[in-house]
Amino acid sequence: MNMKLIILTAPSGAGKTSIAKHLMRTFPDKLAFSVSATTRMARSTEKHGIEYYFISEEDFKKKIEQQEFIEWEMVYEGKYYGTLKSEIQRIWNEGHFPVLDIDVKGAIHVQQQFPGEVLSLFIQPPSVEELRRRLESRGTDSAETINTRIKKAAYEISFNHQFSHIILNEELDKACAEAEKRVRDFIAG
Repeated sequence: MNMKLIILTAPSGAGKTSIAKHLMRTFPDKLAFSVSATTRMARSTEKHGIEYYFISEEDFKKKIEQQEFIEWEMVYEGKYYGTLKSEIQRIWNEGHFPVLDIDVKGAIHVQQQFPGEVLSLFIQPPSVEELRRRLESRGTDSAETINTRIKKAAYEISFNHQFSHIILNEELDKACAEAEKRVRDFIAG
């Protein structure tokens, strides 16, 4: 098996996590979710090693120094996220394709490191207004956090042309079906 990767990227709230879960259910023997590392606190429903590897800022910075990430970023002040090289290698060793659910900058960086080996899907929200509505309906963020995410989203959408495919997520079922087709073609190729 060649060392291929699948990246899902999108502004926060565009639906990439829902699409990633659909792909994992559809291709359980082919895909494995790449668990990212983060310095943010776990939400009450999250478990270490499942949704994220929750590590201290100090440990994260050590791993940066030791070049243990294929990509990392301080996404918000003091909150780091990254993809560990060991996590990608673990998935390849199991004979699966890693699925990375990462932000736009990280996705661009990973594509540069693995030219020709990456399927990158940019999940595009129908509009910035719809994105705001989705983030507000989650009820997990303050108005200030939502405003920060909306500004960041508008900026991230400007990079959508840098990815293999743009998938408009107006209706989740249609977006999932399109992502499924793109992945099926990629892993068959």
